[in-house]
Amino acid sequence: MLRLVRRFNLTENPRADVLSGLTVALALVPEAIAFAFVAKLDPLVGLYAAFFVGFITSILGGRSGMISGATGAMAVAMVGIVTIYGPEYLFAAVFLTGLIQIGAGVLHLGKFIRLVPYPVMLGFVNGLAIVIFLAQLGQFKGTSEPHAVEGEAVVAPHSALDVVFNGGWLQGTQLNLMVGLTFLTMFIIWVFPKVPKLGKLLPPSLVSILVVSCLVIFMGLDTKTVGDMASVAGGWPEFHIPMVPFTLETLWIILPVSFTLAAIGLIESLLTLTLIDEMTNTRGRTSKECVGQGVANATCGVFGAMGGCAMIGQSIININSGGRGRLSGITAAVALLCFILFASQWIEMIPLAALTGLMMMVVISTFAWTSIRILNKIPKEDAFVIFLVTAVTVWHDLAVAVIIGVIVSALVYAWKSANKFWVTVWRNKEDGNKVYKLHGPLFFGSIANFREEVDPANDEEDDIVIDFSRARVWDHSALEAIDAMAVKYKEAGKTLHLVHLSPDCHMLLKNARDMVEVNLIEDPHYGVLVDYSEVMEEENTAKA
Repeated sequence: MLRLVRRFNLTENPRADVLSGLTVALALVPEAIAFAFVAKLDPLVGLYAAFFVGFITSILGGRSGMISGATGAMAVAMVGIVTIYGPEYLFAAVFLTGLIQIGAGVLHLGKFIRLVPYPVMLGFVNGLAIVIFLAQLGQFKGTSEPHAVEGEAVVAPHSALDVVFNGGWLQGTQLNLMVGLTFLTMFIIWVFPKVPKLGKLLPPSLVSILVVSCLVIFMGLDTKTVGDMASVAGGWPEFHIPMVPFTLETLWIILPVSFTLAAIGLIESLLTLTLIDEMTNTRGRTSKECVGQGVANATCGVFGAMGGCAMIGQSIININSGGRGRLSGITAAVALLCFILFASQWIEMIPLAALTGLMMMVVISTFAWTSIRILNKIPKEDAFVIFLVTAVTVWHDLAVAVIIGVIVSALVYAWKSANKFWVTVWRNKEDGNKVYKLHGPLFFGSIANFREEVDPANDEEDDIVIDFSRARVWDHSALEAIDAMAVKYKEAGKTLHLVHLSPDCHMLLKNARDMVEVNLIEDPHYGVLVDYSEVMEEENTAKA
C-alpha cells in the first residue's frame, strides 16, 4: 500500500500526512455545518460538500497540502437562490459553476492570479485572519444559531463585525469555562512541539483536541459541543440529478449565480494556493487547480452538495501539522465521511472550545505581522491598499476586496507610469526641423501629456520629427493619439517624421501611415508591450 501511495506521488511522509489529515477532518465538521446553515441548507449538504470538494481537489488539484471544502464566501452567495427557488436550483447552479471553472482551467485563466499585487495579498491574509477571529467570537454566545469557525470570509449576509454587536454572550461559569478551555487548547498547541521526542511524533493540533475532549468528557464539564450545533450522522451520498426544468428560463436563473460562485471560488482558491506556495517554498499549478475545483463542484451538483473551494484556515492547520502531500487532503476527506457514517456520536462530543482554540492559533499564524512593521517603510499607496483590502474583507467579503484592491493598485500604477513620461525638444538648424524626443511609456494615462507637449498649431518649422527611441507604445490609446497627431500636422501643412517606431506599431497605425515618413531601416524591434510575450516566443522559436 505504501508503495502504491508513493508511486502516485501522494505523499513523501505518510505518517505526517495521515495525522494532519485527521486533525483537519475534526476542524472541518463544525464549519461545514455552520456554512450549510448560512446557506439555509441541511447540515449534511455542507458535510457532503466538504467530502467531495476535499477529496477530488486533493487528487486532481494543482496544489498538494491545500485543503478545500464548503466555505463561507460561497455560502453567502447561495442564500438568494435557495430562498427564492429552493435547493434544487442551487445544485444545478453548483454543477454549472463546476463547468465554468473547468473552462477557466482549460483556457489557462488561472495565470492571471499573478496580477494580484503583494499589498493585496497582505490585505487578503490580514483580512482573513481578522474574520476568522471574529467568527470564533460566535462560539462564546449562548444562542442556538451556529457561527462558522473556519471564517475565511463573511459567514452571514452582513458584515463579519455583526457578531460583535448582536449580543447573546455566554454568562458566568459557562463563559469562564469556554474561555479557559480555549486558552488551554492554545497553550497545548504552543508548548507540545517543545516536548522531547513526542513533539515531533504527533501534530500538536490533534493532541490538543484529544486532550481537551477527554478532559471535558471524563470530568463531565458542561460546555458547548459539536452536537449542540446539529447531528452529523448520515448515510452514503446518493447520485441526484437536480430536479429543475431543463429550459432556457432555468439557465438564465442559475447562470448569474454560477458565474458569481465560480469567480469567488477561483479567487479564494488561487490566492490560497499562492499563500501556501510561499509558506512551503514550492509552486502549485493554477490551471490544474481550476480544473480540480471545477470537477469537484460539478460532482457536488449531482450529489446534492453545496460545493466549495480552498480554505485558508484548514490549509494552514494542515501545513502547520506537517501535511504536505495529497494524502493529507485525501485523509481529511475520507475521515470526514467516516465520521458521518460511523463515528457521529463521538464527533458530536468534541467541545467547540477545542476547535475555537485551534482556529485562534490559525489567526496568529495567518496574520502578516510584518505588514505592521513595514507600514512606514513602504509607499503610502501600498499601505493604503493593504488597509483597504483588509477592511473590505472584514466589512463585505474576500472576492470584492481582492477585486477592489487590484483595481486600486492598477490605477496607482497607471498614475505613476503616466508621471514618468516626458518630452525633450530641440531644433536642428542644419536640417531645419524640430525634434520631439519621447521618454517613458505612451499609453492611455500619458497621452494627455503627449498632446500637451507636441503642439502642431504653434510649431514654426515645417519639418517635424518625433523620436520614439526612448519611449514605448503600450496600448491602442497611444496608437490613436499618434494617428490623431499625424492628422493635425497634415491639416497644418507640415511634414511629420516618426523615427524609431517599431514595425508592428507602424502596421497598426491607421491614418498616420499615409501621412508621415516612418524610418524603419535601423530601428530595433521592441514591439507594442501587450504583444511582447508573443514576440519573445517567436524569437526563441527562430533561434531554436
